[in-house]
Amino acid sequence: MTALEEPRREQLLNAADRVVSREGPGASMNAIAAEAGITKPILYRHFGDRSGLFRALTERHTSGLLAAVRTALDEPLERRERVEHVLDTYLAGIESRPQVYQLLTHPEPGDPHGVGNALAPALRQIAEEITRAVTAQVDLGPDAPLLSEAWGRAITGMVLAAGDWWLEQRPCPRARMVQALADLLWGRLAAAAPLPAAPLPGGNSTPPPESPAPPAGAE
Repeated sequence: MTALEEPRREQLLNAADRVVSREGPGASMNAIAAEAGITKPILYRHFGDRSGLFRALTERHTSGLLAAVRTALDEPLERRERVEHVLDTYLAGIESRPQVYQLLTHPEPGDPHGVGNALAPALRQIAEEITRAVTAQVDLGPDAPLLSEAWGRAITGMVLAAGDWWLEQRPCPRARMVQALADLLWGRLAAAAPLPAAPLPGGNSTPPPESPAPPAGAE
């Protein structure tokens, strides 16, 4: 792709984003081309086919969601606040673009392995990020490698399922859903001590000040 083609590609993805947000995952290439003010052959030239276009669109959104979650995990917050912040970041991400989320998570009929499964790689990476944060910040004792890995995947799966239900049913405001999920997670997390040498979020750590040396001759 040339430097001149990149802005045009982004413009076309922006148009596809708007159409999917209005019409849902079934948005047609005709509608996207009309939104962009071009003909369908131009779309095909940039993306190959409809699957290629939607694959590029889903990569854009999964990358953005992963980056937002990673940033939330590294915020310099107290542990409970960080749990709620990460949950809220994920739910806000799917709430802001519900039709795009539908595209990411629910395959179209006859396409069980297509773009509708695009969220899976991002979810694996989110699980790995949660595992990293738990490993670095929470003292889980001798079973820490097993528990942090299990928790990373379990938390991700729980939030995915709960978020899917919440987005479809809207039983409560987002803040209430965040609180409900945080309450479920909080028991074991609250009981675990922080790691004494755990780095602060963002990778910075400040060692505790050394005790002053006793005066000469003091016992």
